[in-house]
Amino acid sequence: MSLPMPIAWIALAELFGTALWFTPNAVIGDLEREWALAAPDLGWLTGAVQVGFFVGTLMIGLSGIADRRDASRLFAACCLLGALSNAALPWAGGLWPAVALRLITGMALAGIYPVGMKLMVGWAPQRAGLGLAWLVGMLVVGTALPHLLAGVSLGGNWRGALWSASLLALVAGGLVWRLGEAPGVRKTSRDTPRWAGPSAFRIAGFRHAASAYFGHMWELYTLWVLIPLLLATALPELTKTQLAFGSFALIAIGGPGCWLGGWLSLRLGSRRIAQIGLVGSAACCLLYPWLGLHGGRWVALFLGLWSLFAVIDSPHFSALSARACPPSLVGSALTLQNAIGFAISAGSLAWLLPAWSSLGPWVAWLMLPGPLLGLWALARKDVASG
Repeated sequence: MSLPMPIAWIALAELFGTALWFTPNAVIGDLEREWALAAPDLGWLTGAVQVGFFVGTLMIGLSGIADRRDASRLFAACCLLGALSNAALPWAGGLWPAVALRLITGMALAGIYPVGMKLMVGWAPQRAGLGLAWLVGMLVVGTALPHLLAGVSLGGNWRGALWSASLLALVAGGLVWRLGEAPGVRKTSRDTPRWAGPSAFRIAGFRHAASAYFGHMWELYTLWVLIPLLLATALPELTKTQLAFGSFALIAIGGPGCWLGGWLSLRLGSRRIAQIGLVGSAACCLLYPWLGLHGGRWVALFLGLWSLFAVIDSPHFSALSARACPPSLVGSALTLQNAIGFAISAGSLAWLLPAWSSLGPWVAWLMLPGPLLGLWALARKDVASG
């Protein structure tokens, strides 16, 4: 089955644009040496992006700008802003200027990820589950991409890895600028009132699909940030380059998982795929502490399975939420949903990353409530089955 051109275009732009997300994580060893950082400082750099993303999505979601203005132009402008703030990171010189730049990058990503979802729903309204599965799959590979760039950067130059991600973001903005708006969306978007996003929570189907997404977000980004630590603990003999490639593979495996889930959703429906992902995530959270204590290659394979389950459901929460909303509200509703979800992920990171040093693999049990909440919310009868 061929993939429609607008879906492919937007998905590729999402891959390139979200390469900005975890760039410091991929070169954290170099930053620690350059700026004399301590291990907990990684939490500040990652958390700043999540907080910036929350602030940006809150502004976009509450103002309704993603529905009242051309989303393609907003996407391109945010790619430019994110590319510039990320490219300036080598000149930050220390933790707190870097945190400020990462905050700006997070705000820029607010106009890349959820606005990209709005564009995808507009160009593929009858195949939203499939389109969003491709978009989120590219997001997954994009967030893993800095680890790959760090592994292949010229002569071990960590600055090259950062600048490569910025270049990809500029290409992403150009792709979406050229694509423009879906014809039907352009005609209806001006009807969206200001501050329209919160009204979506009056719709029961949206409210419960969003609640399932919130539970999912408690687990997902904490797992992605922990993966290099979990992998290094399971296989301490890995070199720096092997750890970079291994982390890329373990995160990026979720991309093909999302694409597979997208095709399956055409037969099973988005609700069923989301439930499968949540059940798998819950099982992995429950089992990992016993496996993680022993280490070895089997643990690395288990991490790949966990990473796949943790994200295969992600596009389908958005598909269910979009299906519950009127077209004139989709962009604002999805962006506000993302704002709350990423605020939850920032809280999870702030609490669970420090717990790693004392709990080790048992920190997985603190992620378990997220998938369980998601399963409870999707069991509600007012959530669409498609």
